[in-house]
Amino acid sequence: MTDKPIIVIGAGIVGVSTAIWLQRAGRRVILMDKGAPGMGASYGNAGLLAQWAVVPITTPSLWRDAPKYLLDRNSALFMKWSYFPRLLPWLAKYMSHATDAGARKIVTNLIPILGDAVDQHKSLVRGTPLEKWVTDSKFSYAYRSEAHFKADAYSWALKAEAGLAPHVLLGKDVQDQEPILGPAMQCLAVLEGQGHITDPGQYVAELARFFTDQGGQVIEAEVKDLQRENGRISQVETDQGAFECSHAVITAGIWSKDLMKTLGLKVPLEAERGYHVIYETPSIMPNDPMMITSGKFGVNPMDMGLRCAGTVELGDHHAGPSKAPFQMLRSHVKEVFPDLTYSGTQEWMGFRPSTPDSVPLIGQIGDTGIYTGFGHQHIGLTAGPKTARLIAQMIDGTPPNIDMTPYAPGRYLQ
Repeated sequence: MTDKPIIVIGAGIVGVSTAIWLQRAGRRVILMDKGAPGMGASYGNAGLLAQWAVVPITTPSLWRDAPKYLLDRNSALFMKWSYFPRLLPWLAKYMSHATDAGARKIVTNLIPILGDAVDQHKSLVRGTPLEKWVTDSKFSYAYRSEAHFKADAYSWALKAEAGLAPHVLLGKDVQDQEPILGPAMQCLAVLEGQGHITDPGQYVAELARFFTDQGGQVIEAEVKDLQRENGRISQVETDQGAFECSHAVITAGIWSKDLMKTLGLKVPLEAERGYHVIYETPSIMPNDPMMITSGKFGVNPMDMGLRCAGTVELGDHHAGPSKAPFQMLRSHVKEVFPDLTYSGTQEWMGFRPSTPDSVPLIGQIGDTGIYTGFGHQHIGLTAGPKTARLIAQMIDGTPPNIDMTPYAPGRYLQ
């Protein structure tokens, strides 16, 4: 075994978890990021351990619904139209999966990395002071009516393949279960055995601190290039100098796209820009996290307040936030939580790294010693520890107990 370290590039949930699992395998690890750990997409996500998120956006109904959503400013789908021409090649590949066969294949591929997500997070923090961050909870889908729930039958049939069967509440039982909901919501589909994180940004920051307390090294540097000798990674060049390594793991979310270009590889990765609004010192909190299906956003009671997070805005990962998604979130919150009062709000926008087939890239690029762990779309926080464990196993020469073919980066690399 070489004495050169493994460099993990990107200190979000996937990168920090990878650093910890490699460290536990006895490897020397450097965790590298241009910013502080946990301050990217890991900071602003909905905080949901979404074992239920096995159904992709690309179901057959997307062909019918997408134009309608794009024209409705109160829907959860937005487009940065100035970016649309550059997005077209990716979008064509993305929409090619919006078939019954395509959706079912994605579900099959997502179940192995999502189905035990709560247990994977618990395993990551077991026996450490970080156990407090992983909270058991129910998760509910809030619908306007039973008819709207039944109209979602295709999605629930796919969820059933992952063993997800809801308990359905109607009418007054909805408000008995979740008093925060107003009369606009008349149906609640409740899933048991789920989980959430009460402050995902702080959770990742403390994971990084735990990694350094155990002897790991965190370096704040911007990666400029990955150098290879005889086809294998030899060093990572940064704005803080060059660092030798035995392996490199790219877990930089949407910014992985730019890093792959330094290798001469064009990965079809685009940003589904996500938004959140935090309602500070709210007068009422939900008992458990939920999904407001009319606005397709998650609601999570967190340490800093009530976080409402979601929406999909297709656009450039270098551009700033738009106003319309924030307005949509606020409008829906006002409708579904009519009695909610609060002292103030915070707004945030971040980038979900999305592949055309809604499945992340997890594995080695050829025999280069360079591994990928990005492209998780909406499930980065959820699947981060499982992805990390799989990468650590592959680097350590231990065959994972799932078929890694669907996640292999070679399916896209050109």
